[in-house]
Amino acid sequence: MADPQPHASIARPARSIRFRLLAIALLPTLVILPLLLGIAITRWNAKFDAVLITKVNGDLTIAHQYLSRILENTGEHIQALAASAAFRDVAGEAPGAGVSGFLDQSRDRLGLDFLLLVDEGGRSIQGEGLPVIDPGWPVVVSALRGKSQTAIDIFTNDQLARIGQPLAERARIDLVPTANAVPTDRSTEARGMVVHSASPVVLQGGSKAVLVGGILLNQNLVFIDTINDLVYREKSLPEGSQGTATLFLEDVRISTNVRLFEDRRALGTRVSGAVREAVLGEGRTWLDSAFVVNDWYISAYEPISDSFGKRVGMLYVGFLETPFRQAKYSTLLTIVLAFLVVTAVSVPIFLRWARAIFKPLERVNGTIADVEAGDMGARTGLRDVSDEIGRVALHLDGLLDQLQQRDRELRQWNDELNDRVAERTRELELANRQIEATTKQLIMSEKLAAIGEITAGVAHEINNPIAVMQGNLDVVRSVLGPQADAARTEFRLIDEQIHRISQIVTKLLQFAKPEEYAGYVERHAPAGLISDCLPLVQHLVNKAEIELVRDDQATRLVLMNRTELQQVVINLIVNAIHAMPDGGRLSILTRNEGQEGKPGLVIEVADTGIGIAPDVMERIFDPFFTTKRQKGTGLGLSISQRLVSRQGGRITAESEPGRGTTFSVWLPEAD
Repeated sequence: MADPQPHASIARPARSIRFRLLAIALLPTLVILPLLLGIAITRWNAKFDAVLITKVNGDLTIAHQYLSRILENTGEHIQALAASAAFRDVAGEAPGAGVSGFLDQSRDRLGLDFLLLVDEGGRSIQGEGLPVIDPGWPVVVSALRGKSQTAIDIFTNDQLARIGQPLAERARIDLVPTANAVPTDRSTEARGMVVHSASPVVLQGGSKAVLVGGILLNQNLVFIDTINDLVYREKSLPEGSQGTATLFLEDVRISTNVRLFEDRRALGTRVSGAVREAVLGEGRTWLDSAFVVNDWYISAYEPISDSFGKRVGMLYVGFLETPFRQAKYSTLLTIVLAFLVVTAVSVPIFLRWARAIFKPLERVNGTIADVEAGDMGARTGLRDVSDEIGRVALHLDGLLDQLQQRDRELRQWNDELNDRVAERTRELELANRQIEATTKQLIMSEKLAAIGEITAGVAHEINNPIAVMQGNLDVVRSVLGPQADAARTEFRLIDEQIHRISQIVTKLLQFAKPEEYAGYVERHAPAGLISDCLPLVQHLVNKAEIELVRDDQATRLVLMNRTELQQVVINLIVNAIHAMPDGGRLSILTRNEGQEGKPGLVIEVADTGIGIAPDVMERIFDPFFTTKRQKGTGLGLSISQRLVSRQGGRITAESEPGRGTTFSVWLPEAD
């Protein structure tokens, strides 16, 4: 009677085969490829943004170097002028128009906004009254101590006015209300950012003086446009983008080429509060996207410190972000559209291929389920097939026809055998009841002999369709390749049933006619033979999570048919694995050992499983005795014992319930 549980477990996956094959067909296109594409786009987007930040950082470096060069040139010019012979000749004369004229000419020649000769109090040598230069500036203090110095400082409007009223007027910039800027009550920025340098001078009579010159950066468009031209040369940016440069006094643009309108620069506009806090408040260099006046720019801001070490302004460079963003989105859109086109073309093809595969498989699976449920007349019914899976289905129908025929013959032979045995038994019982025990033994012998004859005939007929079935299953797996994993359960069930039939037939043949399966004998090293056996049972070891331990000490060779010895070892290993359903340790060792004065070796297979009870231990080598119920035939150990005994060896077993079992196979050494 068929077991309903396996039937239920086989019939249900008929739908899952379809889903798994569809998953195999669509997973790379609809899941893996989009995932990889998403990762690649994300990394590319990050790299793209990082390249823009790296570029603007490089642009800021160029602007910084130019500003540093302005400072160096101003200092070098003032220091060289103070040390020149012409200046010493003029300065050695009495104060007058000669000095003023010389300084005016030198100022124009050097491109300075002012050039003054002042005493220790900051007053001009040519005039009298209030100091024109604050004597407390660090550059002036350093010059009075004999060391030239150049720095950027913030001059008040009054300080600029004492130097020259035009400078005070040029420094004045009306503030423009700017969104996101820090609120302020001021409406005008009147201070000036000045690059000034001072060099020591010794006048006639030994009195100290200082030669001071500088450049006002407020509304110095030549200065800021030169930075922009250096950083953003023609064609250094893609079409549609533009570069900008700005100088800030604190957060106010005092010199810039950013436009409010086409003909008006954004002088007097202010930077956002976030940038002000990061750059002026924390002293960090800002490298990020920022909203500048009226659009988004990839921006770089760095703080500017005065001679007192206080952060008083910012230097900015940046370029319009929109063209880069449009190019990036255009590229991403192209990639996505290309992926969608490829998917739309390939998915229908994959689905068609998948249907051609899973339709025959579903038929085969359903047929096998019906046969296991007891319907021996179930068939796939496929016709006019040309692929390998279809041919497997046709072969399966043919094999089922043969099995059904053999089943009928076996039943008929069994009935005939039973009739013969019953008739002979009645004759023997009537003939002589005194030899009842002998009669029973004869009946058993006759029955076993008949079974051997029937088994031998049936086995040869069954082996051929079994080989065809197994061969075609291997072809299916080879053709499907990785896709065969989707039907792994179904293939495994077919393999197990074929293997089970083959094992039962082989064991019956070996038990019935062992002399016909002896084969030729040859010399073997036990370690190599065990290594060949392990791959055949590796799936059972992995499935049960068993730890495998080997210890190959034997150096002697044994003389035995290789297949028979492999059968013995595999049978012992499989029994050990079945004894450890929850996992454990499987130990296989070999060692040289003589017995009864004969040299030989021992192959020992030990497990840490459930063990064998003493009453069962007495019968483990009896034919047809098994504790595995439906899983075993009871011939494994019996056949193994006969095979080993035929070679002059022996099998022994030791077991302790709950602790495990050890089987030892002793074989004589090969001559």
